[in-house]
Amino acid sequence: MNWTLEVVTLPVTDVDRTKAFYESIGFNPDHDHTVSEEIRFVQMTPPGSNCSIAFGKGLTDKAPGSTGPIIICVTDIDAAREQLLAAGVDASDVDVQPWGHFVYFTDPDGNQWSAQYLPYRDN
Repeated sequence: MNWTLEVVTLPVTDVDRTKAFYESIGFNPDHDHTVSEEIRFVQMTPPGSNCSIAFGKGLTDKAPGSTGPIIICVTDIDAAREQLLAAGVDASDVDVQPWGHFVYFTDPDGNQWSAQYLPYRDN
């Protein structure tokens, strides 16, 4: 039996601002559905990923900005950083460690992300 991670829920303050942010860095807007005045569900997927993020209204009791770090894998850490910078994201310099290379950033609410490149996975 496979167990696959499907969705990570992010607490946010402004759904439209958050959706625009993730679209600007290349995430695909899969769903945006308002269920009621109390519930809005937005699901977005990074390019090439089988796992999505979800945010909206009425989805979580967590405080906005309290999630993370969420680690997202990339195949080119320098290109990932450049893409983030081009979108106006305050991305860190590349942090080269023996176990991987990382770029750190946050979404507009402060949810923490780490783009990770693992050179030993290259063939």
